[in-house]
Amino acid sequence: MTLQIPVKRLLHGEGLPLPGYASPGAAGLDLSAAVKRSLTIQPGETSAVPTGIAIAIPDGLEGQVRPRSGLALKYNVGIINAPGTIDSDYRGEILVLLTNFSREPFTIRPGDRIAQLVITRCERVEWLPTEELPPSGRGEEGFGHSGR
Repeated sequence: MTLQIPVKRLLHGEGLPLPGYASPGAAGLDLSAAVKRSLTIQPGETSAVPTGIAIAIPDGLEGQVRPRSGLALKYNVGIINAPGTIDSDYRGEILVLLTNFSREPFTIRPGDRIAQLVITRCERVEWLPTEELPPSGRGEEGFGHSGR
């Protein structure tokens, strides 16, 4: 069964494709830039890039906004808060916090694919205060102590 999620196309997103999978095995849906004209991000800067859509994620799920590997490899551009989380009760526009980690300006054109959206299960927790935790094979060993 395919999950159906309501999506609202905003005025500045008219004419752009809805998020879609680039291949049958893709985990993420491509998000496009809903900019009216080219947007240049200077080296070391971050820009909140609009996607022109808002969605209604069902309870128990979350949206994860993840970088595109091609942008990272070719241009050293990524998402500063990766993955960005879209909560199930958020109804505003999806914005992508793109950061230019390179030494050259990076230009986004209208409709460019700028990120991926992955919808995933999100468990709720209830804390159980305790004096002792159950043992594990690793114990209290910190960074670098998991065997590699």
